[in-house]
Amino acid sequence: MTGYVALVLAAGRATRFGSDKLAALLDGAPLLHHAIRAARAAPVDKVIVVTRPDARQGDWNGPPPVTVLPVASTALSTSLKAGIAACGDAAGAFVFLGDMPRIPHTLAAQLATAIGDGYAAVPCHEGQPGHPVLLSARAFADIAGLQGDRGAVRLLSARNDVVRIACADPAILFDVDRPEDLPAP
Repeated sequence: MTGYVALVLAAGRATRFGSDKLAALLDGAPLLHHAIRAARAAPVDKVIVVTRPDARQGDWNGPPPVTVLPVASTALSTSLKAGIAACGDAAGAFVFLGDMPRIPHTLAAQLATAIGDGYAAVPCHEGQPGHPVLLSARAFADIAGLQGDRGAVRLLSARNDVVRIACADPAILFDVDRPEDLPAP
């Protein structure tokens, strides 16, 4: 078994946003670049960006390596399953979302330290689960059976072996769905 992998799920159509959301600028960089930076800050051997086949590719040179995995479906479960299938014999996978640009860069390491023998580790702000989520390799087979656009939320909420980490930073909940979710320049 190898180390951890980071998945950045970015295959959605952004229908509520009305245009290419992940290319929208925040602090001078596209949203997707913020998510990739957070994923690269995690204790991982590689980063896999799960994206639409027609999505623009970025220049993501540097360590750890970034691999782009095109997926034709926009269902979150399909993107997650494709990413997990690409993890091979990883010890686990961090799941980042491409439209969550403010994830603290130190959080993934805290999750890796806390997971122990847990099925997953999830940061929570005031009791509400956020991202990234660290899935242990034990979760991979269950992820393969997911359907629809809810990801692993239902799966994780039904288990008692998920480690929940209190996080004071509300950024773990901040996602961009509409243009007005972005701060004014």
